[in-house]
Amino acid sequence: MYNVMSPKAEEFISHEEILESLSYAEENKNNRELLEQILEKAKLRKGLSHREAAVLLDCELEDINQEIYALARQIKQDFYGNRIVMFAPLYLSNYCINGCEYCPYHLKNKHIARKKLTQEEIVKEVVALQDMGHKRLALEAGEDPVNNPIEYILECIHTIYSIKHKNGAIRRVNVNIAATTVENYLKLKEAGIGTYILFQETYHKESYEKLHPTGPKHDYVYHTEAMDRAMEGGIDDVGLGVLFGLNNYRYDFTGILMHAEHLEAYKGVGPHTISVPRLRRADDIDPDVFDNGISDEIFEKIVACIRIAVPYTGMIVSTRESKACREKVLRLGISQISGASRTSVGGYVEPEPEEENSAQFDVSDNRTLDEVVRWLMEMDYVPSFCTACYREGRTGDRFMTLLKSGQIVNCCHPNALMTLKEYLEDYASKETREIGDKLIEKELDVITNPKVKEKVVDYLANIHKGERDFRF
Repeated sequence: MYNVMSPKAEEFISHEEILESLSYAEENKNNRELLEQILEKAKLRKGLSHREAAVLLDCELEDINQEIYALARQIKQDFYGNRIVMFAPLYLSNYCINGCEYCPYHLKNKHIARKKLTQEEIVKEVVALQDMGHKRLALEAGEDPVNNPIEYILECIHTIYSIKHKNGAIRRVNVNIAATTVENYLKLKEAGIGTYILFQETYHKESYEKLHPTGPKHDYVYHTEAMDRAMEGGIDDVGLGVLFGLNNYRYDFTGILMHAEHLEAYKGVGPHTISVPRLRRADDIDPDVFDNGISDEIFEKIVACIRIAVPYTGMIVSTRESKACREKVLRLGISQISGASRTSVGGYVEPEPEEENSAQFDVSDNRTLDEVVRWLMEMDYVPSFCTACYREGRTGDRFMTLLKSGQIVNCCHPNALMTLKEYLEDYASKETREIGDKLIEKELDVITNPKVKEKVVDYLANIHKGERDFRF
């Protein structure tokens, strides 16, 4: 039975409830009166239920669809402004004991080169990332208790935070590793992680178990309940995600919103982020065999409907997506993107030869970080390298309260400008720096509090003189 307050995975993600919601959406997809009622509710900026969002996703009425996109754009602007947070993934190890059929790290794949970074190699990778200008990383590692135990992950986090190179520093380490115990989540919290990220892949239990035939990840219940354990372990910020293309997209869209509702109801705070990756080709993996691919148009509508349904949650799109696709979804709700990503172990120090491929998936956007930053600014976005909220304790319900009240902009916008100024001074090309300085000058007018504006101008001058790490 469906119960949003239940700690049991099969009750807060109820198969029957999803099927009923999908049936309801199918029946009402052209019900203009209902669609208009849902949109009126959405305009209150309080979010929608999974069932209401499913109706919007299925809508075929073109004028209503244009309203959905317009509202998604406005909600994105209201809560996140024109700031886009930048990050990069760092792959620590591709040793894995799971049998995931869509991932080249699966145990039986003998083509892929198995690698695990030593602490010395991590230093080199992080220095390379710092030399690009990155301040925020997402750690990735396969599940292998022998090669990648929690102690190894903790040691890597400690090493990363300790590296200071020129003006570079990694100020926030997010972690994307397999579902684990409350005890291990406590250890990750003590190590100072930012967000704990775990993709569900698919919420359809039967499909999930077939896609994960062997290994600990086969346990659907343990995996689905991981975020509850992470929060029990003191981690305030958690990030959800599904891999669109593995299963029916309507089912997984509804499932991820139900998961968000559960966290909000049961734990008092919803997900910090939702990621929307799509299945991509990789070594030993042919996405065509899954036959669930979704078009760019459907992908864009998924992003818009998630933004409307959970207006307070950050949304992430990676370099899995092309420049053209990322440009479209940025307008519809995406608030974080990766830049200059390498999805192989050790890929930042030197590119791998083809025969030694260890990448998890093919990257569609291969531009440098400087090119991505300039591209964003040319579209009037403010690339943000800010990590202030995490370091000032504005996490979990404290962050959400500020975001819902609209007060977070008083911190986020100035911090974005200052971290962009750091990037421009230390890493940008001449052309990017010129565009960035003009953008910062223009964006200062967005700051309405005269005292805050005065401080920001002063801080920006000090950054130009060589000082770093100012924050509100």
